[in-house]
Amino acid sequence: QVQLRESGGGLVQAGGSLRLSCAASSSTYSMGWFRQAPGKEREFAAAIDWSSIRLLYADSVKGRFTISRDIAKMTVYLQMNSLKPEDTAVYYCVAGPGGTMRARDYDYWGQGTQVTVSS
Repeated sequence: QVQLRESGGGLVQAGGSLRLSCAASSSTYSMGWFRQAPGKEREFAAAIDWSSIRLLYADSVKGRFTISRDIAKMTVYLQMNSLKPEDTAVYYCVAGPGGTMRARDYDYWGQGTQVTVSS
């Protein structure tokens, strides 16, 4: 069982930046982030594989968000720049075989951290 602990959420103005962190209790192949806005379905945001070679981004965040990981610290980061009000959501850290944009390919999920972007 892998436990994931997210941090870094908060309130920011549009155009601002936030960095989310997620520490895993043990190593996993892929890690990533999903998000869920109020009244909307959960959606994929970004993912990264063990080697940090394969990076995946949703079109809605491409060019603004950057995912990275520190293998030694078993931590994944999501640097979010040029934030928009539509980025407001609960962001969930995920881990597992993954490597895709499908939620079912990730076995472990964090509790979520709230990101709110004001206009």
